[in-house]
Amino acid sequence: MRVAFAGTPEFARLALDALIGAGHRIACVLTQPDRPSGRGMKLMPSPVKQAALAAGIPVLQPRSLRLDGKYPEDAEAARSALQDLAPEVMVVAAYGLILPQWVLDLPRHGCLNIHASLLPRWRGAAPIQRAIEAGDAVSGVTIMQMDAGLDTGDMLYRVERPLAPDETGASLHDGLAADGARAIVDVLARLEAGDAPAPVPQPEAGVCYADKLLKSESPLDFSRPAVELARRVRAFDPFPGTTMALPGFDQPVKVWGAQVLPASGGPGRDVPAPGTIVDMGPDGIDVATADGVLRVTALQKPGGRRQPAAEFVRAYRGQA
Repeated sequence: MRVAFAGTPEFARLALDALIGAGHRIACVLTQPDRPSGRGMKLMPSPVKQAALAAGIPVLQPRSLRLDGKYPEDAEAARSALQDLAPEVMVVAAYGLILPQWVLDLPRHGCLNIHASLLPRWRGAAPIQRAIEAGDAVSGVTIMQMDAGLDTGDMLYRVERPLAPDETGASLHDGLAADGARAIVDVLARLEAGDAPAPVPQPEAGVCYADKLLKSESPLDFSRPAVELARRVRAFDPFPGTTMALPGFDQPVKVWGAQVLPASGGPGRDVPAPGTIVDMGPDGIDVATADGVLRVTALQKPGGRRQPAAEFVRAYRGQA
């Protein structure tokens, strides 16, 4: 099929590579403008742009697609290019720009979105991390026929993926990216063969919104139960990460691993206030929470590298 592809991060790159490998004609790629990155803050192309250029595919990088928006000249140029290329379908994966109605209407088969959740469970910007943070037992990918709403379109294809007990944002991202790449290839093959999956409207029950991840969410709030904090540590790995304060450091220490210990209080015993360090050793730093103890098992001091607790604690005690 003649495909226009819209995506930006690594999650989308896997889908683009899969479509190229399946023999689809990628008419063009839309991706976010190059952004400053790294210590030198040099402009860097997105993973999708890098893959497109390597494959010799034309790249469009409009700052907006809204004809009545802040950058109407970008939108008009993109519309003209897409009209000339006349794609049969547009595949969208973590693009980062809202598609106005003119884009949704342009391809004959519309726009298909690779969404990293089992809709309608997690609509919005961060479905992977919010699923882990919420303690979901299963996640997945939905191929959705896009409409004007926020992830509200009809579902065409769903793939489930159970969440492992040690699932992190990084591991679930990689698993769902691979699932999504395989799923969109299958859907386009069926579409090309005239056997398109029947659209299924999303149920109204069970809708949740996966809010955008913010760095302000990184500090661990020990007034919350330990089980919630352990999930957040895994969900926010690698971004935005989680942090805690430790005596001797003038900046927060990053927390990259944690597990839940049962509460040590009981009849006649004082329960430590949340945030109290109750033990520190090679197995980790144990911190009291509102319910149970959080054992921090991997840390990173400011300007340092990730370390297992034994290595971190040994150096920490040495500097005390």
